[in-house]
Formats: sequence, structure tokens, C-alpha cells
Amino acid sequence: MSDQDKPLIVWDLDDVLNNLMEAWLKYFSLTNPLARKFPYERLAQNPPYEILGISCGDYLSSLDYFRNSSAGLKLKPNQLILDWFREKGHRFRHLVLTSRPVKTVPHAAEWVYHYFGNWIRTFHFVPSLREGEYLPESDAEKSEFLYWLGKADAFVDDTPENIDAARRLGIPAFTYPQPWNDSKVSVTNLLEEISQTSTRQLMEATY
Repeated sequence: MSDQDKPLIVWDLDDVLNNLMEAWLKYFSLTNPLARKFPYERLAQNPPYEILGISCGDYLSSLDYFRNSSAGLKLKPNQLILDWFREKGHRFRHLVLTSRPVKTVPHAAEWVYHYFGNWIRTFHFVPSLREGEYLPESDAEKSEFLYWLGKADAFVDDTPENIDAARRLGIPAFTYPQPWNDSKVSVTNLLEEISQTSTRQLMEATY
């Protein structure tokens, strides 16, 4: 099978390929004792600043600082997904689609290609604007990029709004289980379903 014929899987980065929120919460709790009352498993909202009793600005500032820190760059990859890539990644084309502020993107891209560069060849981000930033007009949502791309055979994300938007475009979308969404499927079963759906998409297009 040529690369052009392989199904394309679009992956979210944060909290799918890595454990950013869990790692950030541990970092934040070191200097904010009240945050220790809210273990990662209880974060029913993302962003979680209201649950943690802090302002949105303080949350984003802390999160972005962590993203660009040495700890952020050294985040371990999601081991279950990395194992899946090693076993089945060669069967598909892969694209990362993340929503991040521009100042954190260089480290994010470096991280992706360090751990997943054997399989992921395309990295795209939708800018998350921060106060005082003014960027050239571009896609405001992930769904706008997916619509422009017009080639996704599967989309994996942890945010329900992104999943719903992708499904409205007719893209098979898979919710990666996190405390802030309603996915009850195991990661292992989710990855198998992604494999089967993407392969079926190819067969239907071919035949």
C-alpha cells in the first residue's frame, strides 16, 4: 500500500499523546496547597480554573509556563498510544492537530517529533490567543482546519466540542477518555476501534 492510499488519522496532542493536564496539576499543586484537594480524577471541567479557584489568566499563565519548561519538554508520551504506533502506526498516515498559543508551539513540535517522529510527519496548530496577541487571520477552531483539509479518516481528541464538530463534518471522531468527558471506553478498545474504522474507510473508498 502506498502512502497516498493509507487512511489519515488526526491526533490531538495534549492529554491524548501526552498527559499534560495531569503533569501540570502536580506542578501547580507544589505551590498551591488548595489544588491538592482536587486530584486529577476529579477535574470534571477543562479548563479547570473555576474548580481550582483561580482566574483564567492565572491558569493560562501557569499552564503556558509549564509547557515551555524543561518538565514540559520532558513529558512522557502516552505509553499505550506509543505501543500502538509501534505495532500499527505504519498502516496509516498521521497528523497532529493541537490548539496552543504560538509561544508554546516550538517545544510542542519538538516533543512530537522526538517521540512520534517515526510515524507522524505533519504537525498543525490552531492558535490559542493570549492577551495582547494579534495574529494574522487563520482557523479559529480545529473543525475549520479539518474542513479545509478534507481528508481525515479518523479524528482523536479529548474535548467533546471538538468531537461533535468533527462528526458534523462526517469524520469518524473518537473521544479519548479523560475526567472532563463522558467516554467510558478503555484506551485499548478505543485504539482498536480507531484501527478498524480507519481501515474500513479505506476499503469503502477503494471498493
